[in-house]
Amino acid sequence: MSTERRKFSLPMPGRRFVIAVPYTWLLVFFFLPFLILLYISFVDMGSSIHPFKPIWDEQTGVLKLKYENYWSIFRSGDSGALFHTLYVEAYVRSIAYAFVTAVFCLIVGYPFAYFVARSAPSVRPALLMMVMLPFWTSFLLRVYAWKGILDDQGVLNKLMMALGLTSAPIQMLYTNVSMLVGMTYVYLPFMILPLYANLVKMDYRLLEAAHDLGASPFKAFWLVTVPLSKAGIVAGFMLVFIPSVGEFVIPSLLGGPENIMIGRVVWDEMFTSNNWPRATALAVIMIALIVLPLAFYYHYSSGPAEDRK
Repeated sequence: MSTERRKFSLPMPGRRFVIAVPYTWLLVFFFLPFLILLYISFVDMGSSIHPFKPIWDEQTGVLKLKYENYWSIFRSGDSGALFHTLYVEAYVRSIAYAFVTAVFCLIVGYPFAYFVARSAPSVRPALLMMVMLPFWTSFLLRVYAWKGILDDQGVLNKLMMALGLTSAPIQMLYTNVSMLVGMTYVYLPFMILPLYANLVKMDYRLLEAAHDLGASPFKAFWLVTVPLSKAGIVAGFMLVFIPSVGEFVIPSLLGGPENIMIGRVVWDEMFTSNNWPRATALAVIMIALIVLPLAFYYHYSSGPAEDRK
């Protein structure tokens, strides 16, 4: 086995190049922009020539860090109470909506991914094409289409009145339901694809063995299929949850005025209030709320270093 590994392993320059490409990408397009955000979050707004004040005082030789940009997020200016601010409420609401969206995507996406994985190999490309087909149209067009469906005079209300289910239009647009429907629809493929990639590699002889041992179909599914697809569930959940936390377009077009998520708050602080330092502080905290739990999860789920060797 060791001989085969040495035979098919890349030479050292090739391995370094393969590793360097994604690290360079992360450095240029994530880490450096994040450092710029972090810098802006600790300074004041400057003049029109220099939009941000310097962080280094040349006369005293000390850093001038303005922690107020972060402190004001968690402290109410009127009462001075902690954690009773619009920003904290927006964080909590965004996390809650993102979690519910991920759960809905899992409930809807798992049966579809399981069906595609168990279907005939000749049919799978067509089914996967159906999953990816919405990506061929504009994101805004897909969201606006739901406005036409859920509007008071939209397709769904007219259909319900034509069938005699309701006598008057039901308000479905600009509600929590319409926003969750739009977010679930948009992010559903991000749940289906990782689940399919995991389920299609599963050895279905394990299910046959479970049936031979007397397990019912549901028990075999719950005790065999679900545990084996844990990696796909976690990957799909993260792929849906992370972008949903900072979603801006869907809550603005489908959500009500009370559904203020953190993406809308950052937009208002940056372009309405012109308070870029506080807006970047909000963005830095949002990134920390996502990255730190992920780092802890992957660190402890991988096990001790001796087990990974």
